[in-house]
Amino acid sequence: MGNFAMFTLYLGTGGVLLALQIEHIDPANKVDNLALVAGISSIFATVFNPVAGALSDRSGRRNPWILGGGIAALFTVALLGSVNSILLVTIGWCLTQAAMNVYQAALTSVVPDRIPVEQRGKASAAVGLGIPLGSTAGALIGAAFSDSYRTGYLIFGALVAGAALVFTTFAREERMPAKAPLPLRKQLAAFTSALGNHDFRWAFFGRALLVLGYFAVLSYQLYILQDHTDLPAGLKPETGVAILTLVNSAGSVISTVLGGWLSDKYDRRKLFVAVSAMFAACAMIFPALSTSWTAMLVFAALNGLGFGCYMAVDTALVTMVLPRSEDAARDMGVLNIANAGPQIVAPFVAGMVVKASGGYTALFFVGAALSVLGALSVKPIRTVR
Repeated sequence: MGNFAMFTLYLGTGGVLLALQIEHIDPANKVDNLALVAGISSIFATVFNPVAGALSDRSGRRNPWILGGGIAALFTVALLGSVNSILLVTIGWCLTQAAMNVYQAALTSVVPDRIPVEQRGKASAAVGLGIPLGSTAGALIGAAFSDSYRTGYLIFGALVAGAALVFTTFAREERMPAKAPLPLRKQLAAFTSALGNHDFRWAFFGRALLVLGYFAVLSYQLYILQDHTDLPAGLKPETGVAILTLVNSAGSVISTVLGGWLSDKYDRRKLFVAVSAMFAACAMIFPALSTSWTAMLVFAALNGLGFGCYMAVDTALVTMVLPRSEDAARDMGVLNIANAGPQIVAPFVAGMVVKASGGYTALFFVGAALSVLGALSVKPIRTVR
């Protein structure tokens, strides 16, 4: 439920409402403005995730941070929906990213905190279902409120705040020993120490490359349907995003469940991660070679199969290469830089590729190449099969 609400907000806001709001404010410069807003706000995501993780480690608690971040997100999206300039949209989305990454950092630590190693594939698959289900709900709600995005923002914020309240009420936790505060210099060194671990470093790079390729395409999906794809008569781009997300999610649900279960059964994480990343890369070739609506549907289905399995199994793999179990939240927060960090680069990379090539075809090839590199990055990992 926690992941479902989180990805509902991320996809519905970042993938639909934010793009529509920016287009409404300045239609002529929508590509550049979306890149600017997404890039600056992702800096907040990158900073707040490991910081919040370290703070929850120090406090010995996760639930208060989940609840606080969820409630704060309700207020920040309410602010976001009430503004009408690119500057204020940037500020509102930055504050939302900060609140959501406090929530996410603590929530991500639940699996390594509370689930035995031999069950983490299935647990990660269960948690991973929040991605396709939340993405579908986000796209559908975003499309439904495309003409009233202020209301849509409030619905997304209420979902996250409600999920945080339910989770912290029913998922009770045992308080862990609190940690003494470290000087700032040692805190910064602690953040980077995880990357000194060979296997964790390669897991980090692999995740960063795949997410970069994924978000380079996803962040411009609405504009791709507006300016690249030959849509059937009467199909609005916002509705097209919802349909593609539904198709993507159907494939993702199947591969998330099967990938998590099979990776536990055969004790093979690297194989499933590499194959699923290659699958996601192949999916991007179809819309690169064709501007048809059918090509986008095929892309959505195949990309869902690949990305769903990747996220489920890679999450399980990462929990097995954490340098220190007592620093799980902090190190998972460092890893989450591989989720948030590429979003800093992705909109700028995508914008430059689109402007340099005069269209979106090259963007799909760049996304495919990055996914291939992500697949190859798991090979050097030594301690996990």
